[in-house]
Amino acid sequence: MNQLPTAKRAQILHLLAEGCSMRSTSRLADVSINTVTKLLEDAGRACILLHDELVRGIKGYRRIQCDEIWSYVYAKNKNLAKIESEPIDWAGSIWTWTALDAESKLIVSWLVGERDAEHAISFMTDLRDRVDDPVQITTDGFHPYEEAVEYAFGGDVDFAQLVKPPLGVKEPNKKVVRIGDPDLDYVNTSLVERHNLTIRMQNRRFTRLTNAYSRKARNHVMSLALQFVWYNFCQIHSTISVTPAMEAGLDSTVRDPEWIVAKIDEIAPKPNRPKKYKKKAK
Repeated sequence: MNQLPTAKRAQILHLLAEGCSMRSTSRLADVSINTVTKLLEDAGRACILLHDELVRGIKGYRRIQCDEIWSYVYAKNKNLAKIESEPIDWAGSIWTWTALDAESKLIVSWLVGERDAEHAISFMTDLRDRVDDPVQITTDGFHPYEEAVEYAFGGDVDFAQLVKPPLGVKEPNKKVVRIGDPDLDYVNTSLVERHNLTIRMQNRRFTRLTNAYSRKARNHVMSLALQFVWYNFCQIHSTISVTPAMEAGLDSTVRDPEWIVAKIDEIAPKPNRPKKYKKKAK
């Protein structure tokens, strides 16, 4: 993989980050599908490290909106019974949890897994580790958020839920205060829900009614890792005219695909070559 020129690898990553499917990327970049798959895995690992290293120490009182977006791996739950051999790692529904800073539009934290209490706690714990000051958190009415926010933040947070009525019921949304004293004017999830659309528009694995869904959970995660780093550090947001990372004070410039390629090379295992070679016997 490292034999590919930096410019070629950057081109492939740019295509993937902007929403091209893997096979479309293979055709446009004139490389094999195996090359694209391998580069996605390498880029995913690099982007997980970049997000973990750089999206930390966020200062100031932030208004964080949290939500989950559904997708599936290999097959939908309703079709799993028809499949004779299921994949080893994952099959069926998979959820992406996201926490977005309303001011900078930064994706502060994200997690891929089930939609349950265990993952809610892991998600909120990761969010707590990335902010230095108290924050205001708004979520939907998903019940496990209550325990998860209290577990991660204790009382050092302003937390409210926007509880929506069941489908078909014409009632206004309810703003329910759970912890602290959140500003009710900012209790909404519209921005993070709008970002869910961005995920579906820019990641072919989330496009409904197509055959571009993920076949492996690992590649699903790697694709999201690339997308979130691209969104935070490489893409100028139309509302704020800079990248979310720049607006949040985490970076000072717009990053490019070569920046991700450099991280891939940095973490790549070094060739395991002996220091001395034995001479062949004649």
